[in-house]
Amino acid sequence: MGKLDGKVALVTSGTRGIGLQSVKTLAENGALVYIGARRLDAAQEICDNLDSLGYKAKAVYFDATKEDTYKTMVEDVVKDAGKIDILVNNYGSTDAKKDGNLVDGDQETFFKTLDYNIKSVYIPCKIAIPFMIKNGGGSIVNISSIGSILPDLSRIGYCVSKAAVNSLTENIAVQYARDNIRCNAILPGLIATDAALKNMSQEFIDMFLRHVPLKRFGQPKDIAEAVLFLASDDSSFITGETLSVAGGYGEPSPMYGDDVKK
Repeated sequence: MGKLDGKVALVTSGTRGIGLQSVKTLAENGALVYIGARRLDAAQEICDNLDSLGYKAKAVYFDATKEDTYKTMVEDVVKDAGKIDILVNNYGSTDAKKDGNLVDGDQETFFKTLDYNIKSVYIPCKIAIPFMIKNGGGSIVNISSIGSILPDLSRIGYCVSKAAVNSLTENIAVQYARDNIRCNAILPGLIATDAALKNMSQEFIDMFLRHVPLKRFGQPKDIAEAVLFLASDDSSFITGETLSVAGGYGEPSPMYGDDVKK
């Protein structure tokens, strides 16, 4: 038996990286997983591959640039499956070229980043929670970032938006705990997705890893296993938490990286 047998899950932006691995891990543990995606052809291919392995997944339309799809995505899941037990808000966006520091960063990009990254959690939760209440409870897992708690020299919009996701998580957890709805956030460190790796020089990689006590990048599976933990009854007494999955990044003294280099 799987940890999620009989459960219905929705993962937003589930066709690549952390989202894709979360879809696979939840499905492998018995859940019927809906993939919220703009490219339905790519999502359907993933569903077909999982089906060939004996797992269950379906595609639903979700486009972060079209606000109405935040609502219809959840409603389509409930219409098809009859319920929703698990919501994984994985979508997040940033424009690294424009999202700089306060003075030099692009103001329009700052507010656009906040808009997308907060809405993509707020609206799906707002729509899903009434269905979860009718079903007797549920688990919401929001993908935040280690940057939400560690100030950076750039990416101010991304960091602030993810800090807001943390606060949303805590408020939702408190407001709906009596309805048996749990809400937690995962704070990934630097995860070795294809998109991340192709934008990093070897110099940056060497520098960054000096500040990670576990001495490696995270893998999508590291985050997906944390998603599984928070989605399942293994974490039935955990809510309102922000779980860092970053290899210890940000934990040591700021002198740590210099000591390791020596």
